[in-house]
Amino acid sequence: MSLSTSRRLAFFGSPAWAVPVLEALHDHHQVVLVVAQPDKPAGRGLSLTPPPVAQRARQLGLPVAQPHRLRNNAEFAQQIRALDLDVAVTAAYGKILPAELLELPRHGFLNLHPSDLPKYRGPAPVQWTLINGDPETAVCIVQTDPGMDTGPVVARWRTTVEPDEDAVRLANRLRDRGIQLLLEALRDLEHLTPEPQPLEGTHAPMLKKEDGRVRWTEAARAIYDRHRGVQPWPGSWFEHEGKRVKAISLRPREGRASGVAGTVLEVTPNSLIVTAGEGAVELLEVQPEGKRPMRAADWARGYGVKMGTHLA
Repeated sequence: MSLSTSRRLAFFGSPAWAVPVLEALHDHHQVVLVVAQPDKPAGRGLSLTPPPVAQRARQLGLPVAQPHRLRNNAEFAQQIRALDLDVAVTAAYGKILPAELLELPRHGFLNLHPSDLPKYRGPAPVQWTLINGDPETAVCIVQTDPGMDTGPVVARWRTTVEPDEDAVRLANRLRDRGIQLLLEALRDLEHLTPEPQPLEGTHAPMLKKEDGRVRWTEAARAIYDRHRGVQPWPGSWFEHEGKRVKAISLRPREGRASGVAGTVLEVTPNSLIVTAGEGAVELLEVQPEGKRPMRAADWARGYGVKMGTHLA
């Protein structure tokens, strides 16, 4: 399948996840501008750091813009207008695009979105797919409109969610397949058949720290699904004696388990078995506040955790 029709385009993206999208576009098309979020404080020194997409674009010798706002920004709109774009592409850019910007490229904007739209519109679709235990998901190429991931779908690829896939692995797998869909859509730009989305959909809001709390009253499988969905941030965590403990590695244990949810059933040589609302959870590796990661069994011995201890 030839993907040789070169398009003059701008790319809007920010995080490391979007870098391979930029690289693929750079390989196959004429990327005349890369737009990323403004620099933000990062690291221990909180020094201003460009987003990964901006860093990679500069390495590739591409011009970069990092506007603080898009709406009512006549200077930026004129910059886009002057580029005479065939199309613009977005992937995890992080801002909603105003209508006055969307109409500037000849063929509008295409967005790569990793969910089975209209499910999980918003900034964290992969995370909520996993947290909710969905058995299937998709990646879509969407013609962007002024809403949040509400535009017509021009390409879709559905897939089964692997039982042990976490948010990082699933997001990367959907992105990689989405790149192929995107390149095909760019090739066929004049002949796309957009499929309007239903008005009603579900939202996938940005995760909060509290979303990582282990809910011991849930079934063991649901606890594991949440654990997969909150990687790498905020990660799973629980409390012991008022202190937060990260659950770095855990897995569900099916079958009946007696006792109040959150109660330690057993300390094995390598792990900790904790009662869930249904079944039990095996904690394999944890990280107490201010300490290094360690085996859950070593944490239990060092912190006086034993059979009958309650974790919050």
